[in-house]
Amino acid sequence: MKDHRIVLVCLGFMQEISLFLMLFLLQFRQVCAVNAQTVRKRGDSRHPPLAKGDLSWADAVTVRPKAELLLILWEARKWRNLIMMKKWWHDKVAYQIYPKSFLDSNEDGIGDLRGIIGKLDYLKELGVDIIWLSPVYQSPFVDQGYDISDYYAIAPEFGTMEDFDELLAEAKKRGMYIIMDLVINHCSDKHEWFQKALADPEGKYADYFYFRKGKDGKAPSNYRSYFGGSTWEPVPGTDQYYLHMFAKEQPDLNWENPELKRELFDMVNWWLEKGVAGFRIDAIINIKKDPAFPDYPADGSDGLVSCTKMVEEVEGVGELLEELKKETFEKYGAFTVAEVFNMKDDELREFIGEDGHFSTMFDFSAAVLSGGGKGWYDSRPVSFKEWRSALFASQLEGQGIGCLKANIIENHDEPRGASRYLPEHAQNPRGIKMLGTTSVLLRGIPFLYQGQELGMTNCPFHSIEEFDDISTKDQYRVALEAGLSEEEALQAAARFSRDNSRTPMQWSSGANAGFTAGTPWLKVNPNYTSVNVQDEENDEDSVLCYYRRLIALRKSEEYREIFTYGEFIPAFEELDGIFAFSRSLNGRQVMVAANFAQEQRTLLLPGQNAKLLLSNDSGLTESKLLSKQTEALQITLNPCDCAVFELFP
Repeated sequence: MKDHRIVLVCLGFMQEISLFLMLFLLQFRQVCAVNAQTVRKRGDSRHPPLAKGDLSWADAVTVRPKAELLLILWEARKWRNLIMMKKWWHDKVAYQIYPKSFLDSNEDGIGDLRGIIGKLDYLKELGVDIIWLSPVYQSPFVDQGYDISDYYAIAPEFGTMEDFDELLAEAKKRGMYIIMDLVINHCSDKHEWFQKALADPEGKYADYFYFRKGKDGKAPSNYRSYFGGSTWEPVPGTDQYYLHMFAKEQPDLNWENPELKRELFDMVNWWLEKGVAGFRIDAIINIKKDPAFPDYPADGSDGLVSCTKMVEEVEGVGELLEELKKETFEKYGAFTVAEVFNMKDDELREFIGEDGHFSTMFDFSAAVLSGGGKGWYDSRPVSFKEWRSALFASQLEGQGIGCLKANIIENHDEPRGASRYLPEHAQNPRGIKMLGTTSVLLRGIPFLYQGQELGMTNCPFHSIEEFDDISTKDQYRVALEAGLSEEEALQAAARFSRDNSRTPMQWSSGANAGFTAGTPWLKVNPNYTSVNVQDEENDEDSVLCYYRRLIALRKSEEYREIFTYGEFIPAFEELDGIFAFSRSLNGRQVMVAANFAQEQRTLLLPGQNAKLLLSNDSGLTESKLLSKQTEALQITLNPCDCAVFELFP
């Protein structure tokens, strides 16, 4: 294994050098050709004018050597960022499954692994390559599986390890990959390690966690957890507390402990040996703590400060992440996508550059815009310009260091994108297709979430009792304490609740949306009678059928390279309501243009001709969309219109 890794590293290094030299020589030759023309035409003090065919490269370079060579080096560096070493996952489309809500095969009201196996062909037809499973490990489900009590076992609610092995095998038959959710910042308080730590607070396993003595009868520091309240919980029968940055049932693991790290690394490698293709890594930036746990000035009336303050201040997470990569992922060529918030401004290259800690990371630039300073209740509306600017800036940032980010509209922790990002007039099938197009064709790896391809929306909730999500209940409480009425607090909680994306998948217009023959664990969105797989498969103009065409275009032989590696170029940023960009590669250019505004817009396009590749309305033909006025090519978009077209000089 060690010799094999050395060979891989050497080959990678040689490929890096070869790529840079190729780019250098291409730029070098181009500049020399220009200089050759200059020398032939006018000569200089050292070279008389030359006849055609008499000029060598050395002659050409002597015209302006220093400036030109600097230019060559700069251009080679620039294009090096755009032309990356190809990886197996670069051109793939990923799909997140929230197993509990996907499909129930045994009538207990909970989705399971056999339900997923039964729908692999559906996902294959959609165009999915990589399936990300939210946690299926054994868990008490305080935080829906993100509190793991046994990393080596499948939760009986989801099935057996034999079911999981069958899922791996069936996915492989279809050329698909399974990635697991890796939750290693914390575990469950029911995990054997924590139970042993409680039994002996001075023993070995207590150091697998953060056990600290209180200060003056109070908690060791004034941190507020992500789910509200102190991050410190008393250890029964002692004067100590343990740290939990999430729920009190989710104690944080001590990554400064070598034995604990080895346990985690062995577990990760066990799953990779089993055949999983990689991991989505949960809340990973939180693993680095300041062991002194200093107090910070309070940021709320509760006298506490968000635990993110400590995460932002502490240094050294990179060393832990690199160790994790070297000890696990790198050995297997695994695909990894990180959930990262609170990253420092200069850390992107370190995290997901060519030799970064992870393959990619989710782009949350749009999701964080609406965050309130005190809670969901004081979140602010986000303008179209802010949303577009955030996405464009993130695209250019990733492109600038030669990486591909993971692009999302929604996931299990966010409300539905169709309800969140579309203006009211666009919350319809055409608008949903438009939103999907502007996301799937961005530079990066598209990550769809179950039901996104149907146009599933936020669910109407009528009382706090209808919610299951621990975070939603906390935010409801925060809103009430801030003085909001019960109705106002409910509206704030419902708008951003994670349960919006966790309602059961809508397979048909039958009972319980075809999700279960039993009683579903969470309410079904009542719009399942019109938004469901069965009906949409029989309607060529549906959101589902459109997503199939959209993904097929991205993965087509003709356009796969340009949508994977093509340069991202923003367009028409001066126009409010227009979301437009082009992808450019090897002299070819494809433009995506969408009208989020309420008025018709006409755009003057570069080039002389265009070929329509896709539109979100079957009635939008090339002749209706594109026209020439005084030799200029233009496109006219009505509200919610979206078109993808190749431009020609």
